[in-house]
Amino acid sequence: MPHARQHANLHAQTRTRERRHRLAHEAARLMAEGGIRDYHQAKLKAAERLGIFDDASLPRNREIEEALREYQRLFQRENIPALRQRRESALRALEFFKSFEPRLVGPVLDGTADTRSPVALHLYSDDPDAPPRFLDQHGIPAEARSRRLRLDRERADDFPVYVFSAEDITFDLTVLPLDILRQAPLSNTDEKPMKRASATQLRQLLADDEILDYENGATPL
Repeated sequence: MPHARQHANLHAQTRTRERRHRLAHEAARLMAEGGIRDYHQAKLKAAERLGIFDDASLPRNREIEEALREYQRLFQRENIPALRQRRESALRALEFFKSFEPRLVGPVLDGTADTRSPVALHLYSDDPDAPPRFLDQHGIPAEARSRRLRLDRERADDFPVYVFSAEDITFDLTVLPLDILRQAPLSNTDEKPMKRASATQLRQLLADDEILDYENGATPL
């Protein structure tokens, strides 16, 4: 009898893993093809489409991110040059905004960017008006917005955002106080500190990409 229960438990665990895998890949497909940017929304929509509603089968956001990266690699090869283009533009932007200790964040950094993805940067300044002044001085019209970020498990706050277009790419700048440079805000993906990259780190990432392309026999973009 205990053996039968153990077998039933293993079977149930296997089914749950299979459902999580199916849901993660369906959510990734919806994000890649439908333009959904929110992991939670994609997860719920995938569950509705597949008729899977038990919480244990819902994949973590990181599982969906990995499935999204795999889907893009297999079915959306056009995203490879789009990602490279955005990373190169991001590097130029990091150098342009160097006085604000800028960092690249988001899909362009983590590799899930597509042809619709903006280049998202965090700028750091104790004078929140300094970045918009800088944009104005350089004749760059930008739309002002705000964004709520979680600084840690207990604290969240709203921060100014400036959005503009250059090189046929949207740039999304969030302005944060200098002391937040020591500890990144929490990611909506896994509630851990956001991945960030300085100009030096992004330059190394681009070099690594070139080496990988060469080793895989890809034609340089």
